[in-house]
Amino acid sequence: MNCDNIEPIQSITFEQTMKLLIIEDSEPLRRSLSVGLNNLGFAVDDSGDGAEGLSMALNNHYDAIVLDLMLPSVAGMDILKTIRQQAIHQQKPMPQILILSAKTETQDRIDGLLEGADDYLTKPFSFEELHARILAITRRSNPSAVDNHIRVGDFDIDKSLKVFSYRQHSIELTKNEFKIVQCLFGAKGRVVSIEMISEAVVGSFDHLSKNSIEAHLSAVRKKVRQLGADLPVKNKRGFGYIVEE
Repeated sequence: MNCDNIEPIQSITFEQTMKLLIIEDSEPLRRSLSVGLNNLGFAVDDSGDGAEGLSMALNNHYDAIVLDLMLPSVAGMDILKTIRQQAIHQQKPMPQILILSAKTETQDRIDGLLEGADDYLTKPFSFEELHARILAITRRSNPSAVDNHIRVGDFDIDKSLKVFSYRQHSIELTKNEFKIVQCLFGAKGRVVSIEMISEAVVGSFDHLSKNSIEAHLSAVRKKVRQLGADLPVKNKRGFGYIVEE
């Protein structure tokens, strides 16, 4: 499964960025999912450990959780049961939960759905199908949420038309400039590492250096200043970049 440089079935970004949690013990798969979903405008947290993932799920708000079943520390099915029990005890809605598992038996699917999962997808899988299923389960809980735009202050990214604008004035960007801006704006409020930006732009089998990324951002800043604005991208030295409204 490769979600580098994917073209989304239907790009999604909500007025307030939708938060996802990925609990998956395979580091390469977890990283690939995080980058791919981040590129589609989701705010993504992730964990490779069952106990840590459960703690994150119980102590933070997530719109949806992608959950593996075979995890270290705490099994995925126990995570699902605990989340459901807390939701019942606190009388609050559960996050939408999509089980992503190598367990393919019919009974495994039945058990997962009966314990409260909203969908069940078996490995191997296509990223496009995973994306479509996330859209489907989140649409059930918030049917008016789908939007093709990322908005930060007076800036807007139309991901369908590949247009970056400021106060409805279009700003012409190169392909790589647009990918970098989309990657950063899609993760607004969170630090994005050089590695994640590079993977979003050129994929896993190539590399974009920090100097190259900074050169692209410098070019974007100049174009934005021509409209009397400042690009809201800050350099977190040693960590990466963050978009701050």
